[in-house]
Amino acid sequence: MSRVSKHQPVMVDEVVSLLAATPVLPETGRAVLVDATVGGGGHSAALLTAHPHLDLVGLDRDADAMERSSETLARFIDSGRARLQHARFDRIREVAPGPLSAVLFDLGVSSEQLDTPERGFSLRSEGPLDMRMDRGQLLTAADIVNQAEADDLADMFRDSGESRAADRIARAIVNARPLRTTSELADVVARAVPQGRGRRRGHPATRVFQALRIATNDEMDVLRTAITEAIDALVPGGRCVVLSYHSGEDRLVKRLFLEASTGGCTCPPTLPCVCGAVPKVRLLTRGARMPSAAEVDRNPRASAARLRVVEKLPDTT
Repeated sequence: MSRVSKHQPVMVDEVVSLLAATPVLPETGRAVLVDATVGGGGHSAALLTAHPHLDLVGLDRDADAMERSSETLARFIDSGRARLQHARFDRIREVAPGPLSAVLFDLGVSSEQLDTPERGFSLRSEGPLDMRMDRGQLLTAADIVNQAEADDLADMFRDSGESRAADRIARAIVNARPLRTTSELADVVARAVPQGRGRRRGHPATRVFQALRIATNDEMDVLRTAITEAIDALVPGGRCVVLSYHSGEDRLVKRLFLEASTGGCTCPPTLPCVCGAVPKVRLLTRGARMPSAAEVDRNPRASAARLRVVEKLPDTT
């Protein structure tokens, strides 16, 4: 049975345009792109088709995604322009140790992960509380739900934007243990969040599920390491593009890009820099780009997307 992805890559035209001028490496006369979250291969296929000077290294921590992308990218793999590696994206320097022309991160959870109940990512389908992107790891969302202290759960939910009811939700979860399925957890959260004007649109457990997924997969720490390594690996003129889908991810990306663009300068912004900071990149977007209304109409899951991009400065490798 074909495993080609049905996931629609988000802001693909913008990504293809931003990576059109990726610099070639003098040793090979080719540009090397790392797709750090290759998923179903949609962005990679579009980039390799549009830009014949590109070669690809595709990473993903999800073995199922590796199967899908290997079919999507089969012709490029056969021609030697693409290779795939089952790996977490904070291993960029290990998997692609040479200098890089571009790195792409498409963060978050894929349509296939959401739409496969046994993966446990979606609150709208009955399934185990799993949420592992790499099913070879031991820690699951059920472990966190059933073992974490109430205060730790509440902090986790607040970090994901559930500010008003975080403590109430955490206490309800602790009192309802053990919880084993997505529907059990969703029901506990729904009962803990009061009805009324202050209740958000959509299911009240949405941010709780998001927070658990991030914690289960250690997503923030992995992202922090990966972006730092990606920027360091770029050749001058190389670009790092990041698509994020929730405010916590986007804030982290914004902060890391800003730090790299100032070199960590601590001088007052109205005065010349005297602290010796050396910027590594320049910001190519003022704020984050968002998908067009037409794209959101075609693919509602694109609505949360935020795109940021930086370009490596000369003499900083």
